[in-house]
Amino acid sequence: MNAFVYIVRCADGSYYTGRSTVSVEKRVSEHNLGVFDGYTKSRRPVVLVFSQHFERIADAIAFERQIKGWSRAKKEALIRRDWDALRQLARSRGAKRS
Repeated sequence: MNAFVYIVRCADGSYYTGRSTVSVEKRVSEHNLGVFDGYTKSRRPVVLVFSQHFERIADAIAFERQIKGWSRAKKEALIRRDWDALRQLARSRGAKRS
């Protein structure tokens, strides 16, 4: 089953990360219509800033969970697809744990 992981920027400037098995466009529309209760309902409108397609839903679930644990800076590097910054942010966080 195909799936997408997506990030939307909310009206308050925060980010929401989710996954969907329907088209990203439909899911973002549902967020903007307030179809579901939750984080984005009181932060509309939302704008799609990132999406990634996965052929296996298990991979999408794992990536969504990974992103949800990231800092804002790391999410913004992903949104920009700035792989060097993403690697640097991963290294700097790892160094803090040592």
